[in-house]
Amino acid sequence: MDIVNLNNTNIEFFLNKEDIIIETARQIMKDFGMFGIEITFSGDTMNAYNELHEQLINQIAIYLDRDYGRLMAVLYQVDITEHEITKAHCDLPHYNDLEILAHQVIFRDLKKVLFRRYYKSKTEE
Repeated sequence: MDIVNLNNTNIEFFLNKEDIIIETARQIMKDFGMFGIEITFSGDTMNAYNELHEQLINQIAIYLDRDYGRLMAVLYQVDITEHEITKAHCDLPHYNDLEILAHQVIFRDLKKVLFRRYYKSKTEE
């Protein structure tokens, strides 16, 4: 598994395996659930990115307006940096600020899943 080449423009390539998609969705639900924010996943792996992206946009918009501190805590938990957000703005100029944040949540949690799998496979060798 070549996780070195993961970037904002090729995320769909890595979301091509059902088990990785499901694991990424679970990671997103876990990260947001820790702060009482419900994200659900229907299990439709063909539409997973769009489904999760739309929910995240909606939740980020709500908490941006109602509970900024909680939103910042979630983004800290997910481990999204300002540098990554700035880079995503350059990579995805057609996305607005909410879409960028939602994308970065999916991107970062996908990276967590891939890194976990990579290091697990290394310890099993």
